[in-house]
Amino acid sequence: MKFISTRGVAPALNFTDTVLAGLASDGGLYVPEQLPSFSRKEIEEMAGLDYCTLAFRIIRPFVGDALTNEELKCIIERSYAGFRHSAMAPLVQTGTNEWILELFHGPTVAFKDFALQFLGQLFDHLLKKRDERMVVMGATSGDTGSAAIEGCRHCKNIDIFILHPHNRISEVQRRQMATVLSDNVFNIALEGNFDDCQNIVKASFADQTFLPDGRRLVAVNSINWARIMAQIVYYFYAALRLGAPAKTVNFSVPTGNFGDIFAGYLAREMGLPIDQLVIATNANDILHRCISENDHTPRPLVRSLSPSMDIMVSSNFERLLFDLYGKNGSAVSELLEDQKSPMHLSETALGKAREVFTSYRVDDRRTLEVIRGMHDSCSYLLDPHTAIGVEAARQVRRSMEQPMVCLSTAHPAKFPEAVASALPSNQIKLPSHMMDLFEREERMKLLPNELRAVHHYILKSLNK
Repeated sequence: MKFISTRGVAPALNFTDTVLAGLASDGGLYVPEQLPSFSRKEIEEMAGLDYCTLAFRIIRPFVGDALTNEELKCIIERSYAGFRHSAMAPLVQTGTNEWILELFHGPTVAFKDFALQFLGQLFDHLLKKRDERMVVMGATSGDTGSAAIEGCRHCKNIDIFILHPHNRISEVQRRQMATVLSDNVFNIALEGNFDDCQNIVKASFADQTFLPDGRRLVAVNSINWARIMAQIVYYFYAALRLGAPAKTVNFSVPTGNFGDIFAGYLAREMGLPIDQLVIATNANDILHRCISENDHTPRPLVRSLSPSMDIMVSSNFERLLFDLYGKNGSAVSELLEDQKSPMHLSETALGKAREVFTSYRVDDRRTLEVIRGMHDSCSYLLDPHTAIGVEAARQVRRSMEQPMVCLSTAHPAKFPEAVASALPSNQIKLPSHMMDLFEREERMKLLPNELRAVHHYILKSLNK
């Protein structure tokens, strides 16, 4: 299988080169030249498979000859060996045909573990084969960083640098990153917001001359195709357990960088019966405004109780645009030429998007009310991001007969301040493997929002 850039200029790559490149040389994101699809019969035959076996079935067509069957199976098994629930992604019913898909049973108690445990194992395998050492560089609004660090900290051929916006993520999220003291792990607190972090990462990938000879960057953000690919699996897993393909199953996704919900879109394109994907946003509602009003105008970022969604430039939206515009890279480049200016989709593209996507915006006040209401009605505790997904689903779902699955993106203990605001008497505890988190030594570097300062720190810190 070949992978092509959403900007249409960079050369097509095979699977290995796509994973190790991350961002395309023309600034675009890689997508499969042709998406694999499954027939109804093939999906029926997936019913009852355990998570790892299903993951192998879904991922295998993308990999081509880059990995043998045994190599891929071993990578998948190692990726999910540390999850603390035998189902990996259990479903919990919270209302009439309303389900929570718990994606927080991995080592860093966030959904990012599904993709980043896999990506870390994949990196290690591919780099050993090539006898190369690379530099992982990523930006995080909270959860990606700790999951990427956990996935890569044992990799012998990687140095990992993660940028997070200083004082704009939860204390639990920061400590999960900063308390990993491995020699190849470097945490950068940037004096800016998430979009600033992401801009520095993108600029670094565009010009890597600051690195010494023999080193290059590799991406762990969801610009890396392997991240999206791994996330497709749990859409199939949830839908199969709720009756697919005989039943249509819909999903509501707390959305910031658009990677998680784009994986759901791909699952639909691959044959999974999905009628509706709900884009659930907080006050940083650029994606909601785009779908509901065709208004993709950037606004200043607002700090919220759901910090992982405090994003104004959603990188993976570009992958959807590429599909909506008939794989026309020039059209996508023109749309994204100036990301500080308003962007309006064509009527044709917007119509295609609205066939499957609906959207809803939830503010902090309503987020707390939903956390409180869910706890009172069925003793279930939501984190603030999942609460936004639940509320959005309830407001805009098209069918009460079709199951609606709300993706639970993080354990509520990652956001104790928000939970305490909703439920003052609730003393939420960290999972047992994180109980000593606040006692561990921290290590991170505070840097100004300057590309040169970040490059200088990386160059000084690299393991030889």
